[in-house]
Parts: sequence; structure tokens; C-alpha cells
Amino acid sequence: MPRAYTVATTALALDTSPKWVDNILSHYRLPGIVQAKQGIPRRLNVEGLLHLSIILVLTADLGTTVGAAIKIAGQIAAGRGAFATPGGIRLELDLNALQAQLLTRLEHAVEVAPLPRRGRPPKNTTGRLE
Repeated sequence: MPRAYTVATTALALDTSPKWVDNILSHYRLPGIVQAKQGIPRRLNVEGLLHLSIILVLTADLGTTVGAAIKIAGQIAAGRGAFATPGGIRLELDLNALQAQLLTRLEHAVEVAPLPRRGRPPKNTTGRLE
């Protein structure tokens, strides 16, 4: 089974906020994302991170909407970095370079990302709201 990463680790690797990643995963279905029932944290594999990375590039560099970027990202990933519209616009992305950069950033993110707490929060014994 391939390694899975948390939303926090993904956000660090992509240099974006965990809220952005969580919003994308809440509203869209992407390959490489394991989503279970409520209360179970999402897990992302490298394929899912690559899709999110492509989506970030498309929205930041081209100003596309997230919905359009998700459709294009799927076709870019399936087409080995190439996308063409029926009108003749061709878009190419160096997937190997993007994936190499992503894996380098992911190595660092795994080391510094906070580990999610498990179980119930500690009981407040002071009686004060903190």
C-alpha cells in the first residue's frame, strides 16, 4: 500500500494553507485521496498530491477556476503532461520536474508537519476557559 499523507503535511509540501486543501477535498473528488466517514482524517497519496499541485499551478499561473483546474489537471495527469482544447489551445506541463520538486518538498514536510492528536482532548482540570 502506498504511503499516505495528512492534510497538514500536504499543505506544507504544496506551500498553501491546510484550509485550502481541506476545502478542495470537501467539494471535489480527486484520485489518490482516501476519504472515509466523518471523524476519520483524510489521507492523500503522491498521486493526489500531484493533482493538487497541478491545480495550484493552473489557478495561480493561469487564473483558472478551481473546477476548471480540476478537469484540466486530470487530463494533464492522464496525458503525461499535455492538454489540448477543441479550439486548438495546447498546454504542456513538465510532470517529471513538478513531481521531483513535489517529492523534495514532501520529504521536508514530513519532518516538520504536526502530528494530528488522537483521542479525546485532555480534561480541563483548572475550570478556566483557556
